[in-house]
Amino acid sequence: MDDTVRKVEFIADPAGAPAYLDAASAAPPHPVARQALLAALADGWADPDRLYAAGRRAQQLREAAQGSVADSLGVRQDEVSFLSSGTAAVHAAVLGGLAGRARAGRTLVHSAIEHSAVLHAAAQAGDAVPVGVDLAGRLDLDAWRSEVGAPGVALAGLISASHEVGTVQPVAAAAEVCAEHGVPLFVDAAQSIGRVPVPPGWSLLTASAHKWGGPPGVGVLVVRKGVRWLSPYPGDDRHRPRPVGALDLPAVVAAAASLRAVLVEAQTEAVRLTGLVERIRATVAATVPDVEVVGDPVQRLPHLVTFSCLYVDGEALLHALDRHGFAVSSGSSCTASTLRPSHVLEAMGVLSHGNVRVSLHRGTTEDEVDRFLAVLPGVVAGLRAEAGM
Repeated sequence: MDDTVRKVEFIADPAGAPAYLDAASAAPPHPVARQALLAALADGWADPDRLYAAGRRAQQLREAAQGSVADSLGVRQDEVSFLSSGTAAVHAAVLGGLAGRARAGRTLVHSAIEHSAVLHAAAQAGDAVPVGVDLAGRLDLDAWRSEVGAPGVALAGLISASHEVGTVQPVAAAAEVCAEHGVPLFVDAAQSIGRVPVPPGWSLLTASAHKWGGPPGVGVLVVRKGVRWLSPYPGDDRHRPRPVGALDLPAVVAAAASLRAVLVEAQTEAVRLTGLVERIRATVAATVPDVEVVGDPVQRLPHLVTFSCLYVDGEALLHALDRHGFAVSSGSSCTASTLRPSHVLEAMGVLSHGNVRVSLHRGTTEDEVDRFLAVLPGVVAGLRAEAGM
């Protein structure tokens, strides 16, 4: 038996406290985020655009946070803007990137596995051309080259790593293609920042603080110098991204501080979490019949694993695991608004029924993983029995 597969006794109930295993949706707050948020509340409540003393103190905090994030991402301070969420940052990147390139065309070329925020923005702003992926969820570079080189392409968009299956995308190669054709590349790096480095070559980049352990309500947009960006929203400053409404400055300060702390730990945590994910991948495949572990087994994020169980409803499986104390998510559960399974899994051509995404964080322990692996086979078997399978 593979060393990553531990012999586990199937149990009906967890033998410990509830385990949060959905860091890809929102990571638990980093201790540094908590400390910085409380400290920033003292001086970060005023309007940083005002000239009186309280406003100047708030402005100093904003600029310090901006500089810290710029250092963390390896960019210029004046290339960094804060918005009200990761989704708001994505919308600003797509809509503003297309608006700034209106003379070149109105087409956005993007991978078929982009976050829905990209797809919704593209549908509103112009013509969207999706590029397919393989069974592992990796971009088809030949098709990408063909579409990016077509007339009328204003912007290209590629997620740095799949938020549903964890496959890391060939950003560097995609960026080279974009550079050959003079097309700016937008990278949604929400799942990568704080986990793995993002290759250079992109023109616009977005991230979301609560994905790395910062507070919710903070999105980051980076627009490199020389990239044409035009605000798609009403406002005074058409050429510099600004939040719609008041900036939550204490949360921004906490986001910047926590990002710096997370990056210090990133390499060590990546090694630790990679080992745990490998254990999950191997054990699930060995102990749950009729299961498909999806995503690239090597070129993947260190903290995320997704698998699909045949003959099991994804939503029922998530509820059952929640009753046993495990918070996980699914990309296959149909929602009342869409009534469709995951577009990412559909694009990959993999099983979407009974889909479970497990994503770990700095607080995840080996014991939590072992308890999850002990409970899962019995839960799946029980649901299949209820369905008469």
